[in-house]
Amino acid sequence: MGIGLIGIKIGMTREFMESGQSVPVTVIKVEKGRVLDVITKEKRGYNAVKVGFFKLKNSKLTKQMKGYFAKKNTEPKKILKEFRVEKNDQYKEGNELGLEIFKDKKFIDVRSKTIGKGFAGVMKRWNFGGLRASHGVSVSHRSHGSTGQRQDPGKVFKGKKMAGHMGDKLRTMLNLEVVKSDLENNLLYVKGSIPGSKNSTVYLRESVKNVTRKTIKEKYEAKVKAAAAKKGKK
Repeated sequence: MGIGLIGIKIGMTREFMESGQSVPVTVIKVEKGRVLDVITKEKRGYNAVKVGFFKLKNSKLTKQMKGYFAKKNTEPKKILKEFRVEKNDQYKEGNELGLEIFKDKKFIDVRSKTIGKGFAGVMKRWNFGGLRASHGVSVSHRSHGSTGQRQDPGKVFKGKKMAGHMGDKLRTMLNLEVVKSDLENNLLYVKGSIPGSKNSTVYLRESVKNVTRKTIKEKYEAKVKAAAAKKGKK
């Protein structure tokens, strides 16, 4: 595992590539993080770095947290997150981390909360077909039908798909392509959509999987190269 960042989802737009291709992208405003603590194996049994994100008013803190930030000699932070790392020699308390840690990364993992849909029925929540629209069915057209069996086992099994609270859950999108990163304005342009509404908090990390696929730019360059080679043969 490597160090990650936290950002705010601004919304969606599109980027035009060199090939003229229009790519839908999600824009994320990445927040700079401050290293608050460097955790060592000797101290706690594992190597990690504690990073603080988003400024917070002093009046919003509890007495304990006021003491903590005073001890660390840093301004209050809203979100504190621990990132496990193999080597923590390069990190020191007070260091700032920004978008530069994803400078050479082509793919990242994005984690955020989905949009809450409230209490939803089975047709919306689980894509059930519902009961018949006519022929004897009355009032219960969108219901889920039978949920249990008979006297044996005489209960509804755990995990049965039923009506209930939908959305508002943390979801991780793996291997999303970084189309562009604007270091000056701390903006990251990620291909496609990501979970959550506008202004929702987004957790970013480098891809945990080894991604072998090509990016849009690499595909276009390979296409141009192949076309040039074909032309040269003629």
